[in-house]
Amino acid sequence: MATAYHNLSDYDFNSVPDASAMRFGIVVSEWNANITNALLEGAVKTLKQHGAKKENIIVRMVPGSFELTFGSSQMVRSGLVDAVIAIGCVVRGDTPHFDYVCAGTTQGIAELNATGNVPVIYGLITTNTMQQAEDRSGGCLGNKGDECAIAAIKMVDFACSLRK
Repeated sequence: MATAYHNLSDYDFNSVPDASAMRFGIVVSEWNANITNALLEGAVKTLKQHGAKKENIIVRMVPGSFELTFGSSQMVRSGLVDAVIAIGCVVRGDTPHFDYVCAGTTQGIAELNATGNVPVIYGLITTNTMQQAEDRSGGCLGNKGDECAIAAIKMVDFACSLRK
């Protein structure tokens, strides 16, 4: 989580496992594309910096953040990936729509994690303003995409360590 005290892009590079043998799926919401595309760029860049091969990163788009759960579920079921990163952005508006989309998406991704064998990384930015989203997608608070990529690598490594 980004705060005034923690930048989303700050991490100990040496604490991240080698991702060269890992396969990643990234499901990206088309809504608020200026934000989600920046998050996607951050995630892909960080995965590659840690050894992930271009051909082992599958990116698919979905219309909005609520569809991230279905998209992530299908990506998991494909058997082609070791982890999924779900990327979206919901900015609070004048109606309760924000609350429903955020709660539903959060619950859906949590359920995939609780019942599945492939980690699904929560990359949904939920902010009060577009400026807050910009700050978290490559702005002054870093890029949530970087943080999600690191979480994905570490969770694949975690899952693999339990299978040995």
